[in-house]
Amino acid sequence: MIKRILSLLFLAWVLGFAWFALLPPLPAGAQKTDAIVVLTGGPGRIDRALERLEAGDAKRLLISGVAREVKPRELAAEYKRPEELFDCCIALGFEAEDTRSNATEVATWVARRNYKSVRLITTDWHMRRAEYELARAVGDKVTIVPDAVHSEPSFATLFREYHKYLAGLAGGLLGL
Repeated sequence: MIKRILSLLFLAWVLGFAWFALLPPLPAGAQKTDAIVVLTGGPGRIDRALERLEAGDAKRLLISGVAREVKPRELAAEYKRPEELFDCCIALGFEAEDTRSNATEVATWVARRNYKSVRLITTDWHMRRAEYELARAVGDKVTIVPDAVHSEPSFATLFREYHKYLAGLAGGLLGL
């Protein structure tokens, strides 16, 4: 009996990892939301967020997880955008250090502005965990539109992220 249970658990783990690794989340289409939020940490994320903001998918953007020493004008120069765009439409979040604290930072920002929908931008391999953590933080009052940035992660990155995702799910089930 124990062998069967262990075999079923292993099979579920293998199938789950195959789903996670082989069917990554995709970029979203041109859907409007109240705001865009992007989690720092991977190439192409901020570029994608700025493109969607400039395309008019939302009027405001939060960049979550920014290092405290970074200034808006430095980001404007780095991403070759006018400083006025950062002055009017982009907020920098300095509190987050990991995915869970990103979710907390985003949820606070969204609640303060009474937004009902956000476009979440992060790398494809990170999207499932980020979306799960954000959904836990904002509850069912906010619609999340996942907008994944395509990448080519290593096996090690996928393996590590899959287990972080499973740990997050387990923590959610246990109320942690």
